[in-house]
Amino acid sequence: MRVVIAGGHGKIALILEKLLSERGDSIAGLIRNPAQAADLAEAGAEAIVLDLETASVQELAGHLTGADAVVFAAGAGPGSGADRKASVDRDAAVLLADAAEAAGVGRYLLVSAMGDHLRADPTTFDEGFGAYLRAKAGAEDAVRARSAFRATIVRPGLLGNEPGTGRVDLGERTGTGPIPRADVATVLLALLDEPRLDGRTVEVIGGDTPIVDAVTALAAR
Repeated sequence: MRVVIAGGHGKIALILEKLLSERGDSIAGLIRNPAQAADLAEAGAEAIVLDLETASVQELAGHLTGADAVVFAAGAGPGSGADRKASVDRDAAVLLADAAEAAGVGRYLLVSAMGDHLRADPTTFDEGFGAYLRAKAGAEDAVRARSAFRATIVRPGLLGNEPGTGRVDLGERTGTGPIPRADVATVLLALLDEPRLDGRTVEVIGGDTPIVDAVTALAAR
């Protein structure tokens, strides 16, 4: 499998890259800062230096040729303003979708955010988090509307950096809860292996079910 990850230096992405490379898959990560390339190499991934806020569809598509799947795991970060959340969390996800279509990539996994943000009252959240949810909602809408590929949208709970447990609660609705980033990466790996969940939106938090079992059970519904 050839997989290209947008946001290739993110914490979830680096774990996923290592998991993919350890089992022999071909993996590349899109990064803006060339100084991060060494970390990707350590994880077993090829580094592609490209700024998703300024790149063209054609430029990005050239790097996706031959890929079986793309994963959007980029983010502007908690200290960013509303404009940058829109340009990264929404617009870069849409750019990746446009480029994936142009390059003939058949699968797209979008790491989104939990919550009924498509209907969210912006006054419910502080300005920064509200802007983040609106950006993720826009990305979901744009990616879900594609006909050239079927996107899987993954909405994790509250992310933590503790070691993964290998066990989750996975479903169309799970309720809120924490989950280690390592477990989110392992869920993404399992979803790449389970095309029956292409086109679905799933939520995931920490739980009691082994990840592969959880993904297989949901795919059978």
